[in-house]
Amino acid sequence: MKNKIIVTGGCGYIGSHTVIELIENNFEVVILDDLSNSTEETLSRIEKITGVKPTFINIDLKNETKTKEVFSNHKDTKAVIHFAAHKAVGESVQKPLMYYKNNLYSLLNTLSAQVENNINGFIFSSSATVYGTPETLPITEENETQRPFSPYGNTKKVAEEILDDLIKSNPNFAAISLRYFNPIGAHESGLIGELPSGIPNNLMPYITQTAVGLREKLMVYGNDYPTKDGTPIRDYIHVVDLAKAHVLAVKRIIKKEQEKALEIFNLGTGNGFSVLDVIHSFEDVTNSKLNYEIVERRAGDVPKLYASTDLAKQKLGWTASKTLNEMILSSWNWEQKLRNKTK
Repeated sequence: MKNKIIVTGGCGYIGSHTVIELIENNFEVVILDDLSNSTEETLSRIEKITGVKPTFINIDLKNETKTKEVFSNHKDTKAVIHFAAHKAVGESVQKPLMYYKNNLYSLLNTLSAQVENNINGFIFSSSATVYGTPETLPITEENETQRPFSPYGNTKKVAEEILDDLIKSNPNFAAISLRYFNPIGAHESGLIGELPSGIPNNLMPYITQTAVGLREKLMVYGNDYPTKDGTPIRDYIHVVDLAKAHVLAVKRIIKKEQEKALEIFNLGTGNGFSVLDVIHSFEDVTNSKLNYEIVERRAGDVPKLYASTDLAKQKLGWTASKTLNEMILSSWNWEQKLRNKTK
């Protein structure tokens, strides 16, 4: 019998790519999603790629009663991968209560339903933002977490603290928190990729939507950071590399290979690229010019974030494989296919 995995937010960007990797590794997948920043069409795209249409339940995980009902119907689940969350740094600064309510209620209801139904494996979609402004680079898992600049980042930090407290009170519960750096790229089929609602908050879809003519210009938020060209430096990682790490984490939990009940791994490439680096790389690989403008800094951004991924390599057996140019080209391929289809 296939091991069943519940994926919350499974129709979203990282969630959908992870669902594909899970199916291709012979897992049975149940997606829980409220489609607030995704579309049900993703399910047919997953089916087109894998030949399998995962079970889908449209649910708002802030509803405790409905969440418990769904989990009671799937008691045979081996582990939960929890993606469901709002994720825009800038928006979280403007609407902090919305972020705390959505990201923490959905987490608490999911964990409560798991405990009630004796589902004791949990993979958490965390973020490098929990490190705040790091004192040393590259960032290792030993770096102290700090109060993040944004409410979004703080929901991830608080969530990890909730997990730590739960595990101390429940010796049967095991969790892995995966701290992402900056996911970009799309599946090689060009059938799924990042498709945010409204104006993108993340750099790559903003670039591709500008290049394809959907946006008039790309806004670069700040060029006065203490970096080589004044723009923020980030560690960009391909979404499929990221998805593969989740499969390895699930297998580690199911096989009970963890060395402690809550394990934490950074997921990045270990290389930092500035916003202008990414823009110039896009222009080079696509042989096109981007219309962009330098504007004021955006609240919640830090100057430099890039990872040490040694621990993920040693313990998970995982390393990122895609270059920046490969990531950019896959994003561009997705954008072009998407727009040609919808014209």
